[in-house]
This record gives sequence, structure tokens and C-alpha cells, in this order.
Amino acid sequence: MNALVDVTLNHGIAHVILNRPNAYNAFDLKMITELAQQLTHIAMDPVVRGVLLAGEGKAFCAGGDLKWVVGYSKSAGASFHKLAAQFHAAILEIRRMRKPVVAAVHGVAAGGGFSLAMACDFRIMEQSATLRQAYSSSGLCIDGGGTFTLPRLVGLARAMEIAAFDQPISSQQALQWGLATQVVADGTAREAAITMLTRITEGSLHAFGWAKRLLTDSFGHSLEFQLELEREGLSTCANHPEGMEGLTAFITKRKPNFSK
Repeated sequence: MNALVDVTLNHGIAHVILNRPNAYNAFDLKMITELAQQLTHIAMDPVVRGVLLAGEGKAFCAGGDLKWVVGYSKSAGASFHKLAAQFHAAILEIRRMRKPVVAAVHGVAAGGGFSLAMACDFRIMEQSATLRQAYSSSGLCIDGGGTFTLPRLVGLARAMEIAAFDQPISSQQALQWGLATQVVADGTAREAAITMLTRITEGSLHAFGWAKRLLTDSFGHSLEFQLELEREGLSTCANHPEGMEGLTAFITKRKPNFSK
């Protein structure tokens, strides 16, 4: 039986592929648990320097499998409670791992798939791809960290508009609003994501990890606390081998080599 989340490693990049194409990669409890477990392993694997997240078949991810939710127990609320626990574990691994995570979005990213894409550090969308919040049209509220990431990406007013009206968002609209990092031709999102990841991982991953942590947490901190975290990060980076390599390269007027 094929894995519901297929993971392969190629030149330090983990290719994490959602593999339930007949359901547009909508996730049931088994699939989302598998994703959370794979991400936990990847986060601590020293060989992995970056993560590509994509979907098999015609879509990136259609979100939670509502058929599974309704059929799992007598209470849809109890089903969502269990499903969201694993989904949120996956989201936390993406946001907390000090490695770049790039979503390659084709087809549709809707509901939980929308929140999953928003949780990634960067999103590359194919020209014909669309995003859709989708929750409110089914009488549900957004989960998967969507209410955390959306206002940070597009501002509170735009986030409220997305939550209230649930209109499909085209790739070009997503690019204008800051929901997409890059728009590419259909069929090329994975290739573009690998190119982006290769570029990032050629730099200092230690510095990237600190920047990711500081930016993610900055909205909940006072200026004084954030400044102290920045001082800690700067000092730690300077004493790290990659920081010492960067400083030496600057002084000797050469290109730093962070891969050694």
C-alpha cells in the first residue's frame, strides 16, 4: 500500500508529497497523523536542509476530509477535535523547524490545505492554481493556524475579507496580496520550489533558522523583549561555525562557504 505521505530525500531536500489524489489530498486522521510524524522526523534530521511540500494528482490539498469527519463518530465536533490535534502538530513542526519549507501549490489549496500552505515559509503557485479559505462556507471557523498567518501576511482588514466572503483567490491575486511568493507556469511549481530551496540552503541555515524564529514570534513580544532575543540570536550566530565563516569571508573579501 502506498504511503499517504510520500517522503524522499534528494540533495538535502526532503520532498514531502501528500498522496491521496483520489480525494484531492483531503486528509483524514491517518493521513494527517502520518504528515505530523514525518515532519517531526524531518525537523530533527541533520541531513535535511530544506523541505518541499506538494500534492499528488490534481490538487495541492482540499483540506480536511469532511466525509471522514461526518462518518467517524456521532459528533462531528469530536471528530474535528481529534483531527485538529494532529493537524496542528504538523503546523507547529513547520513553523518551529529551523529549515525552509516551501509549498508548491497546483490545482486548489482549500480549507485545511489553504492553512497548510499559509504555514509554510514560502508559497510557489502555478498560474492556474487557486486558494480558498472554504471553512466559512461550510459553517466552520478557520484552523491550522490560518487566523495566525493570514493577518500577518495580508493585514487584518484583508484577512477579515477572506474570512467573511470566501471568494476563490487566483494566483495573480495571491501574489498581489502577499499570499504567494512566486507564480510560475503550470506544471513547474515543484521545480521552482527546488530552485528556491537550493538557493536558500546554499546560505547559512543557522542564520535562517534564527530569522524564522524571530519573525514568527515577533508579533507577540514587546520591543524590549524582541530586542533581547535579537541580541541573543546575533551573539549565538556569531559564535556558530557558519557565523565565523561569514565574518571571515567578509574580512578576506571572498564568498562564504556555508556547506563545509
